[in-house]
Order: sequence, then structure tokens, then C-alpha cells
Amino acid sequence: MCTVGGGPDIGNIETLVARDYECLDCKNAFKGMGRRPMCPSCKSRNVKAV
Repeated sequence: MCTVGGGPDIGNIETLVARDYECLDCKNAFKGMGRRPMCPSCKSRNVKAV
């Protein structure tokens, strides 16, 4: 797969696990991965782990 400018920053792939998050903007609950997960509903990065 080719990505211009590099791929997403997901951190160390060996320790990558999905975690539960809640968006502080739209209150959507979702599973996310990586250092800076993004809400799939509103695209905000203002999220907290629950």
C-alpha cells in the first residue's frame, strides 16, 4: 500500500490493542486504536478512555 507522506501514527504494532473510548464532543462510545484515536461519528480527537 502506498501512502503519500507516510501512514498513520499507530505506535508499536506489537502492543496495539483496541480500547473503549468516549467522545467528549458528541458522547459517542467506540473502540479505538493508536496514540490519538478519532471519533468515527464527528471526527473529533477530543476523546477519553473509559
